[in-house]
Amino acid sequence: MRFHKYQGAGNDFLIADNRDGSIVLSAEQIAALCDRRYGVGADGLMLLESSEAYDFRMTYFNSDGSGGMMCGNGGRCIVAFAADLGITRFEFDAADGYHAAEILEVKDGVKTVRLKMKDVCEISRHDVLDGVSGLAEGFFLDTGTRHYVRFVDNLEQYDIVREGRDIRMNASEFLPVGVNVNFVESAGGFIKVRTYEKGVEDETFACGTGIVASCIASFENGVAPSSRDESTGRVHYDVKAKKDSLAVDFLPADVASDVWLTGPATYVAEIIVNI
Repeated sequence: MRFHKYQGAGNDFLIADNRDGSIVLSAEQIAALCDRRYGVGADGLMLLESSEAYDFRMTYFNSDGSGGMMCGNGGRCIVAFAADLGITRFEFDAADGYHAAEILEVKDGVKTVRLKMKDVCEISRHDVLDGVSGLAEGFFLDTGTRHYVRFVDNLEQYDIVREGRDIRMNASEFLPVGVNVNFVESAGGFIKVRTYEKGVEDETFACGTGIVASCIASFENGVAPSSRDESTGRVHYDVKAKKDSLAVDFLPADVASDVWLTGPATYVAEIIVNI
């Protein structure tokens, strides 16, 4: 079985062309492939599949084999993979519905991909208990995956894994499905975001849907965007993930509409495995 490894802002994925429908994997097989010590290693696995309505379908699985959600960095990576297969149009469906994308630039092997995300019509404030400050205020919203967003100080020193796991596992209002937990710091002109991802059960280098959620929550929380088009009202946030930079722009109407995530997608390697 042939996989191709891509990474988007350090979020890495195994991707296979399954347009002929020949690849069928169990959750246990996916978890074994994504295991970083006994397998190939990845934050998730994706299958590029045929779609009756669009150019292809993106089927995404977390590294524990769970599925049924969207992944923003994965979406950019599967577009890069589709381009490498010779596909020239990038309208596709995923677990959360329709997406479109464009490749803005290719430089030194890195594709800069702009990906249309789902509109967000609901966002709510939630107070949850955490191990640092007791009662902490944040925001809950679904950007293709369920996210909780908290605003903190000194993000670089924050214990993302301990606090993220505590909220993900113990906040009763998010159970039994669980939630990804994002910690955000306004840095003057841009925001910093770090994410604890359910399904991976650890901090990842970046989370695309989490970055989108963090930008929308930032606007809701009064954090000034990096720029704003006064003629259209469209807002733009520059984002620093753990290592790489990304951007989100949207119309702040009905919470957020016409939402786009922009960032890098890079081919890493071709991998052949026996299953």
